[in-house]
Amino acid sequence: MRSRELRFGLGVFVLSLGVLLVRFLVPRPVGMADNGDGWRLLCGVGGRHFELKSEFYVHFSYGPGTPCKSSYISSQAWLDWFASKLGKVLGSSAELNLLVLGAITCALVAVGVAATVLALDLSVRGRLVAAALLLLVMADSAFFGYFASVLSEGAGFLGMLLMSGGLLLMHRTGAWRYWGAALTVVGALVGINAKSQTLLLIPLFVLALALVKPLGKRGWARWALPLGVLVIVGAGTAVVQSHGDPANAGYREANMFHVVFDSIVDGKHDTDADLAALGLPPSAKKFIGKGWWEASPWTDADYNGFRDKISRRNVAKYYAGHPERTLQILQQGAQDTLTARPPRLGSFAETSGLPPMAQEFRVPVFSGLSALAAPLGLFVLVPFWLLIGWAGIRAFRRRKREFGIVVFFLLLFAVGQFGLSALGEGVEGVKHQLLTLFPTVLAFVFAVLSFFPKPARREQAPAEADDEPTTEVFNAFSEPEMPSVR
Repeated sequence: MRSRELRFGLGVFVLSLGVLLVRFLVPRPVGMADNGDGWRLLCGVGGRHFELKSEFYVHFSYGPGTPCKSSYISSQAWLDWFASKLGKVLGSSAELNLLVLGAITCALVAVGVAATVLALDLSVRGRLVAAALLLLVMADSAFFGYFASVLSEGAGFLGMLLMSGGLLLMHRTGAWRYWGAALTVVGALVGINAKSQTLLLIPLFVLALALVKPLGKRGWARWALPLGVLVIVGAGTAVVQSHGDPANAGYREANMFHVVFDSIVDGKHDTDADLAALGLPPSAKKFIGKGWWEASPWTDADYNGFRDKISRRNVAKYYAGHPERTLQILQQGAQDTLTARPPRLGSFAETSGLPPMAQEFRVPVFSGLSALAAPLGLFVLVPFWLLIGWAGIRAFRRRKREFGIVVFFLLLFAVGQFGLSALGEGVEGVKHQLLTLFPTVLAFVFAVLSFFPKPARREQAPAEADDEPTTEVFNAFSEPEMPSVR
């Protein structure tokens, strides 16, 4: 049975990889243009940053650039480094070739899809449906382009998929459980360290590991493996975060500047009252709508006079005293989340013959539906979260614990990231909220799969049951009987 499952998993991997590579390269390569932050990752591989209008087109090949230093921490740098080395082995003259990077990421995504499918206690038909749904998420036009880009969102998406598959596999018995632990370690290191925002995954990851309980495992047999995973991931994350700017602290003031002058004092509401509530003088109006680097406020004498007010404490105090305005900001965040596609980031190379900032929409299933609902904001997003949460609770109650754990792991991160981005960043809301939309959609897929019936099992002879008390949880290659109607 195990060899059959391995062959099935290999088949899913090959098919998924083929679909993703076609998605990536045919009829022309697609990626995600740099919004201006790409230099932080290009520094690590010595690539050249395109200074002018980089967001118009995807630059699939980055030549040698001026040496630079960046304290930015992202696991995307690991993928970039590997792509840089592999590209040179393959004969590329570029310091970073995004075609190589995209192919590597497609292979890793295919591994995640295959592992997740193998972990599910479903019939063959149910597993194939699961593979199709997961591919629709990973290949969605809102997410897929980041797998061939100099931005760090792609590492976050990949890490969450691998963690989900690993946690599901850890609920199985035998060797599958250990393969799940290895996949969980890799996914957690990539996902947690992808961006400063994904550090929010840490407490949820700890909770998910604490709830992992394979069939028939108790005491030390249950806890040893999750504890080992936690120690490795914790130590690895601590080492990674100690070699740069943990939690992106260097951009904290810039983020608060944008929260104040893009989100709260946006020129569309009671500007004078909002400035007064924040303790800012009327002269601060000149910064409304201006970016941190554009305005260079640190060079302005007026700004330095109230610089201490551009702080998390002051912003939090404003939110606490202005619930209606806070709700309006959250509504804007929900609209950004559902919009899904940043309007200024192109999908194609300049040689494609397409106009600047042209975007592709070949796989718009989830992002297309969310974009249609975007004007409703919280009126759609909150009920959708509640629906997913209900499905997660149902999974726990129906003895589908593994589904419930993964659903709530993704859902709680989505909700937390939504609040963090909507209230604590204030700029590029659509792009930043992709880390809300992706786990929401992935949680929805697992919520749907939790409704699928388990496959019917043939009764074992008593002797067989005694010989193998920890027999495999399911037989993926037997056709399920029709479930009875209750």
